[in-house]
Amino acid sequence: MSKMLLITLTKSMITRPEKHRKVLRGMGLTRVGRTVKLEDTPSIRGMIFKVEHMLAVEETES
Repeated sequence: MSKMLLITLTKSMITRPEKHRKVLRGMGLTRVGRTVKLEDTPSIRGMIFKVEHMLAVEETES
């Protein structure tokens, strides 16, 4: 089974740098409180690392 990540946006994108906004949009997070389920890959982990101060992340099994 592949590992999945539940990623929730906990802080607003307002006043954040454009790079952070692009990363969040790339993950499908557009509003505070929105949760997406993404596969645990190195590229997704790198995106999370860039904006981890704005996210809540949980690991789950698919």
